[in-house]
Amino acid sequence: MGILPAPPSIEGLTAVVTGGSRGLGLLMGRELMARGCHVVLLARDDTELHRAVGRLTPAEGGSVRSAVCDVRDKNAVQRCLDEVVAERGGLDIVIANAGIIQVGPADALGTEGFHDALDAIFNGSLNTAFAALPHLRRSPAGGRLALVGSVGGLLAVPHLLPYSCAKAAVAALAEGLHAEESPHGVSVTGVHPGLMRTGSHLHARFGGDRRREYAWFQALAGAPVLSMDAERAAHRIVTAVQRRRARIVLTPAAKLGALAHGVAPAATTRLTTVVGRLLPSGGGPGTSEGAEIQGQDQPPAPRLRGMLGVFNERAADRFNQRGRPDGTRP
Repeated sequence: MGILPAPPSIEGLTAVVTGGSRGLGLLMGRELMARGCHVVLLARDDTELHRAVGRLTPAEGGSVRSAVCDVRDKNAVQRCLDEVVAERGGLDIVIANAGIIQVGPADALGTEGFHDALDAIFNGSLNTAFAALPHLRRSPAGGRLALVGSVGGLLAVPHLLPYSCAKAAVAALAEGLHAEESPHGVSVTGVHPGLMRTGSHLHARFGGDRRREYAWFQALAGAPVLSMDAERAAHRIVTAVQRRRARIVLTPAAKLGALAHGVAPAATTRLTTVVGRLLPSGGGPGTSEGAEIQGQDQPPAPRLRGMLGVFNERAADRFNQRGRPDGTRP
C-alpha cells in the first residue's frame, strides 16, 4: 500500500466550525488553525466561546475568533456567515458540528426528545449548509463543507434513538449534497465518528433510570478500545476535509458496525436487540444533564467502570467541557 500524497494546503483559508466551543468542535478548530486557517468558532454560549478562544494558541499564519450563533435559527446562521464573509472577503471551509446527545429509552425521552434532536442536529446542519453553500461556491480555492454525523446515523443504537434518527438524516444530506455540489466545485464530506473521548457525557441529557444511563454512557465513551482519542479524531477529520473525501467513518468498532449493518442488516438488528435488553429500564419522566447527575451522590462504581470513566473525565478537563476556566465544576 503506497503512501498518500500530502493533502493540498489550506493555509490562509477562512474556516467556520459550528459547535466549536468545546469537545470535538474545539479540537477541529485547533487543527484548522495549526494548518494556517483563519478560524471562526460558533456556539450558543458566549462564556464557553470566550474560554475556547483562550485555550487556542494561534499558529503561524492562523487566527481564531468566535461568534454567538444558534444554528437552529436559520436567519441567525445566515447573518453570522454573511458577517464572516464581509470581514474576511470570503468563506472556504465550513464544518457543521453542533448538536445534542440524549441517552435513555425512547419512551422516556418521548416525541419531544426526537423533535429536539432533529432541530439541533439535522436542522442545524441544514441551516448551516444552505447558508454556507452560496459563499463556498465562490471560494477561489474550491469550497469545502463537512457535516458531522455519527455511526449512530448508519445503524440505530438502542437508548440513543433521537440522536440516531437525526444523524441518519445528516448522513443522507451529506451524500446528496456531495453529488449536487460537485459541479459547483464544492466538496461535501460526511463525517461519521464512533465513540470518542471528548467529555461529552457532562452535557448529554439522560432519561429513564438516569444514574444508570449516565454510568454506562460515561464508561463506554471513555473505553480506549471502543472509543477514540478526540485529538486524533479531529486530525483525521480535518485531513479528510482537506483531501475532499466524500465520507469518513472513525474507530474500528464504528467501521465494523456500519459494515455489518450494510451486509447483514437483519442480523445486526437482532444483535442490537440483545444489547438493548442489557441496558437499564425503568425510571421516572424527564431528563437531567450529565454534569447534574455527576454532582449527585453516586453508589460506588465497579472498579473497571470507574477506570474507564477516568479517561472521559480527563477529556472533559482538557476540552472545555466544565464550567470554569480551570476546568472545575461551579
